[in-house]
Amino acid sequence: MTWGGKTTSGVSQEIRPWSLAITYSLMLFAAVGLFFVIRWFGESPSVSVITTETVKSVHAQRSVPKAETLPHVLGALTAIIISGRGLGAIFARLGQPRVIGEVLAGISLGPSVLGRISPEAMSLILPTSVAPFLGLIAQLGVILYMFLVGLELNLDLIRSRVHTTVAISHASIVAPFLLGATLSLWLYSSMAPPGVPFTSFALFMGVAMSITAFPVLARILTDRGIERTELGVVALSCAAADDVTAWCLLAFVVGVTQSEISGAMTTFVLTGGYIALVIGVVRPFASGRLGALSETQVSSKVIAWVFVALLVSSLATEAIGIHAIFGAFLIGAVFPHDSAIARVIRQKLEDVVTILLLPAFFAFTGMRTQIGLVSGPAEWLICGLIVAVATLGKFGGTTLAARFTGLSWRASSSLGILMNTRGLMELIVLNIGLDLGIISPALFAMMVLMALITTVATTPILQFLKPDTSMRG
Repeated sequence: MTWGGKTTSGVSQEIRPWSLAITYSLMLFAAVGLFFVIRWFGESPSVSVITTETVKSVHAQRSVPKAETLPHVLGALTAIIISGRGLGAIFARLGQPRVIGEVLAGISLGPSVLGRISPEAMSLILPTSVAPFLGLIAQLGVILYMFLVGLELNLDLIRSRVHTTVAISHASIVAPFLLGATLSLWLYSSMAPPGVPFTSFALFMGVAMSITAFPVLARILTDRGIERTELGVVALSCAAADDVTAWCLLAFVVGVTQSEISGAMTTFVLTGGYIALVIGVVRPFASGRLGALSETQVSSKVIAWVFVALLVSSLATEAIGIHAIFGAFLIGAVFPHDSAIARVIRQKLEDVVTILLLPAFFAFTGMRTQIGLVSGPAEWLICGLIVAVATLGKFGGTTLAARFTGLSWRASSSLGILMNTRGLMELIVLNIGLDLGIISPALFAMMVLMALITTVATTPILQFLKPDTSMRG
């Protein structure tokens, strides 16, 4: 397999670290400068005042006796799990990630599908009264899921290919970020809720376009049996670096949205201090004493204290002004991913999270997704443009950066397709944006469709490209 033209190590000998460093620095400076130009245009007086009509919320509460709440919640969870497992199995047979079927199951039970076919059936299966309870279950599921994502994060992949990884992963963030921010100049007047500052809207659109779903990408590579090939290892390392950077950016966006710039800087400083505290204090203990435990030594007492650390970290990041999921992800990431304690926790927690709690998140997302808001030609044109911009930024940025670092065009294109996978991680980001009131329900529906389309397209396009992955990493 030819990865760089002159060598088979994956990176051309002509690319020097200092050259990558200079190019990387110029890319970041240019990206920051371009965003401020976009911000100037977006916040100029010429931008029209928001005129969007208020959309009826799907969370309107229905008067239901408290005694009926528990049966409704249990019935909703039962229907969610059955439909999610069924559609997930169908999509798995089609060569797609199971999570796509589970997401579609959640959407199909909401107002977009079942609500249009039979509102009575939807009110029976997913009455609006269960939305607050599903929301709490969904948030718990996402927090635990992000903890598991952190546990699976292999930082050694990033360290082993630091120059190539940083260059490709950050280019795959910068390009879609700038394109998303530029697109927000057009979408702001019609798709931003009233009162949302342009800066918050543009920052969120940029970050939402930049997400790569590391767990879904890992599952795609594993299903195809290429996770240990050169392409698979580079893709995983880039996605890992991409996720860490994107979540840090999202934390900054949340801080900017919830306070003024001065408050956002305070949040940013506190976040940096907390990350330093976790890395400096918690990580040595987690990787040293806890990481040295054997599976027989991982008792329920040890796991209980790990959960205490997880909850305290989530509370800390929530109190700082970012989201609880960042604290959960951070605690998971400081544990060695191949340690016995990480394996035991994954074994005990994974099924509960993925089978019981995450389907509640999919259903909660489905209740908030109103595809009917994307009804006219103009709305579908905007939706198509969002998909095109997201794909162009992620695929184009990754492909060009990979080619610059010495990979062949076929390998670079395959890497670009893989990095365009969004899946569940994108849904988490979009729900945060909707909760904060940064995006409207109509834009939320369009972005959900974008996440589904880009993820579904990954496997067939990769199959069409037939990347040469015979060399083992």
